[in-house]
Amino acid sequence: MDNSKKSKHTKKTWIQYGIFAIAGITLYVTGLHTEVIGFAQRGILETGLMNPNVEDVAQDSNIENKVMAKADYNLDLLDKDGNVISLKNFEGKVIFLNFWATWCPPCVAEMPSIENLHKDMGNDVVFVMLSFDNNFETAKEYMKGKEYNLPIYSVAGNIPNVYDSNALPTTYVINVEGNIVLTHKGMADYNNEEFRGFLIGLM
Repeated sequence: MDNSKKSKHTKKTWIQYGIFAIAGITLYVTGLHTEVIGFAQRGILETGLMNPNVEDVAQDSNIENKVMAKADYNLDLLDKDGNVISLKNFEGKVIFLNFWATWCPPCVAEMPSIENLHKDMGNDVVFVMLSFDNNFETAKEYMKGKEYNLPIYSVAGNIPNVYDSNALPTTYVINVEGNIVLTHKGMADYNNEEFRGFLIGLM
């Protein structure tokens, strides 16, 4: 490659890098990077490879004398209307407890599946979508903009140690006896027959 062609190739490469950099900065500044990454991760979810293995969980929970982690209902929640309620209000019911944030691409990726699951099972299962956004208004605006009807909350007190997780999203499923029967760290597609059957089996 002669110097002229090499110079043109180098210039073309830098222009491409510049376009990618500008696109990346624009996405970041506008906050759209989360949506773009979330959209890409949603495609991964459709493979089902990252879903919790509820079949193994169901088998394990049927083992006699198996010791399961007990849920701690001493968790105060602030709802979207500004009311403070406790997880104790839902004791004795199946609870789908999800830790999420609007700035978290995997959380955004799995949200449509949770919304669809809630549409079908919201009368039988308590959904607690616990936002970890610094400003709860951001979470409320996100839900409104997406036209999701999921019940969202913000933390209104200390989080019990049993729900200690350094990952978002993290999902816990609590059965009617107050046992944490499923903990899943990372995104998943919850809107599938296997997971629905798992929840029905807990009722």
